[in-house]
Amino acid sequence: MSYPEIRPRRLRRTPAIRRLVSETRVDPAELIVPMFVKEGLTEPRAIASLPGVLQHSRDSLRKAAAEAVQAGVGGIMLFGVPERRDPTGSGGIDPNGILNVAIRDVVAEVGDNTVVMGDLCLDEFTSHGHCGLLTPGGEVDNDATLAAYAEMAVAQAAAGVGVVGPSGMMDGQVGVIRRALDAAGYQDVAVLAYAVKYASAFYGPFRDAVESALEGDRRTYQQDPANLRESLREVALDVAEGADMVMVKPALPYLDVVSAVRAAVDVPVAAYQVSGEYAMVEAAAANGWIDRERVILETLTSIKRAGAQIILTYWAVEAAQLLRERY
Repeated sequence: MSYPEIRPRRLRRTPAIRRLVSETRVDPAELIVPMFVKEGLTEPRAIASLPGVLQHSRDSLRKAAAEAVQAGVGGIMLFGVPERRDPTGSGGIDPNGILNVAIRDVVAEVGDNTVVMGDLCLDEFTSHGHCGLLTPGGEVDNDATLAAYAEMAVAQAAAGVGVVGPSGMMDGQVGVIRRALDAAGYQDVAVLAYAVKYASAFYGPFRDAVESALEGDRRTYQQDPANLRESLREVALDVAEGADMVMVKPALPYLDVVSAVRAAVDVPVAAYQVSGEYAMVEAAAANGWIDRERVILETLTSIKRAGAQIILTYWAVEAAQLLRERY
């Protein structure tokens, strides 16, 4: 049969019918909100290129974490912004460094009511802004960096983190981190591997958020945006090294990669809707060019439809509230 007997529009006729037959739904528990905490702040500070996103003080971070739990968000990814940086990023390893202190604060505030995650990378803590230690010639030293990552992972685990997120794209990072955690007695701390992280132009506002001191670029360790097969190889290596979950970053420009990764692995797949994706929507909405709330939910739905089970997004708390109203 065909038209007029078959009329697909019957299943679009009312909001109730559309909800009934919806093929893809985003659940608030699948959303992770990135949060920034800056050492020395007494009040939260706005980030100009990320409207609505804050650099938190320790007190405001605790409050924001509680609000995220109340909204039903599934996790919080913490990023630290130190007052001082050095060539080795020692603040990321220091038990009293801002990120490890923030992990302890948030765990004390929300306990097991959400998943507390820590960004495991040196870029926020190094005076040169790279994700690893440098050779005398100024190149990122992969193997020396791995040793620092191992220490950083154990420091975050000691602070109470539930999941570490190695994001530096060093070769072998997942295996080294897994072995370090296990040797220190933290077998239950999970690893969310930034297995596919492209050298993207969409990270600009994030670098404002962490006050990045980056000199040069990260193309020798982050991936070429033109490559897909390389990404699948990176994913396979991370899973083999013990990654509990894998992530694609950015999300919207790489939905084909998200889909390919989902088809290739049997561990949960995450995608990071990065700062540039967020900022573009907010800028367009501020000019009245788009329907902001509809676009937020549409972008999240597209990432979920592509295969991401977990989505990191700066809209996580607001989106959780919108989703509850919608469903």
